[in-house]
Amino acid sequence: MVRRDFDPATAPPDGRPPAKEIAFDPAGAGPWRGSLAGETIGSGITILAYGNEAPGEGPRLHVHPYDETFIVLSGRARFFVGDEVIDAGAGEVVLGPAGIPHRFENIGSGRLQTIDIHHSPRWIQTDLE
Repeated sequence: MVRRDFDPATAPPDGRPPAKEIAFDPAGAGPWRGSLAGETIGSGITILAYGNEAPGEGPRLHVHPYDETFIVLSGRARFFVGDEVIDAGAGEVVLGPAGIPHRFENIGSGRLQTIDIHHSPRWIQTDLE
């Protein structure tokens, strides 16, 4: 499929160079495998890698002043976003809108692995639990 969503002449380069950094160690121990602040590479997003093998475990209830997008890479998770409960599995994406408290937990029998995209050049969070 050929896409032509915009005219490239309307989006000139902004002068930032390409960049590469390590976001996380896939073989690391513990649930938090690593993070990469967007400001490190000149990006407007920050990336976190989270995972665990224990059903019922996950990050505590918290809130951000920006959107957070969760990508489930493996396993199954139950997301609590405001008053909504959303179950998601590998290949699915969940949005936590700015200002809405959220958390998630592993609901499978194996490893839950997510990539959490913070729509901010740095990680800003207030824990509520």
